[in-house]
Amino acid sequence: MMKISYLWATPEINPVNRKARSVPIFNLVNIYGRVFFFSWFGFMVAFWAWYTFPPLITHIIKANLHLTPAQVANSNIVSLVATLFIRYLAGPLCDQFGPRYVFAGLLFVGAIPLGLAPLVHDATSLYISRFFLGILGGSFVPCLVWCTGFFDKNIVGSANAIAGGWGNAGGGITYFIMPAVFDSIKGRGYDDGTAWRITFIVPLIVVITTGIGMILLCPDTPTGKWSERHLHAEQNLESHGVVGQPGSSILDAASGETTPKESTSVMQRSDSDAEKQMNKHHGSGDKDDKEAVLSDNEMLDIAQGETIQKPTLRSQIQILTSPQTLFHLITYLCSFGGELAINSILSAYYLKNFPTIDHAYAAQVAAIFGFLNFVTRPLGGFVSDYLYKVTGRSLWAKKIWVVVCGVLTGVFLILIGVLDPHRLPVMLGLVSLMALFLEAGNGSNFGLIPHVHPHANGIVSGTTGAAGNLGGVIFGIIFRFQDNGTNYAKAFWVIGAITIVLNLLLCWVPPVPRGQIGGR
Repeated sequence: MMKISYLWATPEINPVNRKARSVPIFNLVNIYGRVFFFSWFGFMVAFWAWYTFPPLITHIIKANLHLTPAQVANSNIVSLVATLFIRYLAGPLCDQFGPRYVFAGLLFVGAIPLGLAPLVHDATSLYISRFFLGILGGSFVPCLVWCTGFFDKNIVGSANAIAGGWGNAGGGITYFIMPAVFDSIKGRGYDDGTAWRITFIVPLIVVITTGIGMILLCPDTPTGKWSERHLHAEQNLESHGVVGQPGSSILDAASGETTPKESTSVMQRSDSDAEKQMNKHHGSGDKDDKEAVLSDNEMLDIAQGETIQKPTLRSQIQILTSPQTLFHLITYLCSFGGELAINSILSAYYLKNFPTIDHAYAAQVAAIFGFLNFVTRPLGGFVSDYLYKVTGRSLWAKKIWVVVCGVLTGVFLILIGVLDPHRLPVMLGLVSLMALFLEAGNGSNFGLIPHVHPHANGIVSGTTGAAGNLGGVIFGIIFRFQDNGTNYAKAFWVIGAITIVLNLLLCWVPPVPRGQIGGR
């Protein structure tokens, strides 16, 4: 049962992997609350910096650099290309070096093009700048891999959804912060060309500061160093009386794909031994170390199936070609890809359909789409975890929720495209309803992903994140070539039809591979 005190209380933890079973959002003193904060805040800052251009490019930068609508549309597509590759690479890097260093590294490297952005002076340099700013968009992968490493299966859907949703809200925040900073600087007597360039200093400072805080204040895993994760898992098993046969390692079978019969090198305990061990750990009175009670088999499955393994080329190919991974690739391609593409053109769409509003107001109204992530993406994760609980830990329930979100997103995209509303309340209502299911779909997707190939969570998360960016490129191209980037309504219904078809394509595939250890 969910309690409001979970938001600040020291969480109960899994005795094997030390993952928390609740999210202490408001407790930054607690290590789980602190890691959660830097996960979502780091991604929000990165998303804001990644999307520093769109709030100003529609009018101010476009006029200052003498850009055509086609060049603006091209820059929106270019900004997603680098992120696609970075997200794909970030997954295996997280599995090998740990998500914390990958996360901070992306912030520091992304700060370089962010600091050089004021040097942009024409369309070509704009393309180059936005391409390398896409590095910051890759931070989504270590954000969720880090969260998955700190929060257990009962709550990981909600944790990932909140971190991803609040992080994605950086796409809405930038539509308020960048114009506000620009207006403040211009009010001090600077011309447009100088003012928009100075504006980039603000996100640059925040990005660097966040990366430093991440390195200094947070650990790699709940058990300590990333390089010692296997050792700690085995030590935790042995401390709870789950020990291997002489000469064998409990984690020898930790490929995540073996069957229970293949991993039985464990000496079973008697009931009295188990009771003594439980009293030893739960009767100590250490209020900072509240452990969940698990059976020997559950602890063994967690250690063997959910301890991250160093990726090999063969394992990557097996994982990436499995139907379960492909399901997440195509559904996230639709949901997050749609979000990225729509976020880039929404302000221009409002200006086209409502010519009486000014650019500042159009940007603020467009920001609602991104700001809804504060609620909608977490909602997707909450519903995913709730269905998992009330259906007796059924992963089919989580998967059906992903498909429902995707299909309803497609329906509302088609409605917007067919109706092409010219009344602002109608447009806002339809866009908000579409955003509800589109962004909840993002959250629901990463509510199920931690269960799929959990020993290679970085690979699955990274490739899925990259697929989202690929969707952004594909859908951005669709927007670009509908009447030279001006027929937004037609692009909406085309994307809606694609979304419905792709979400139904692999809906029949079982949520996790047969014989998978852990993740259930």
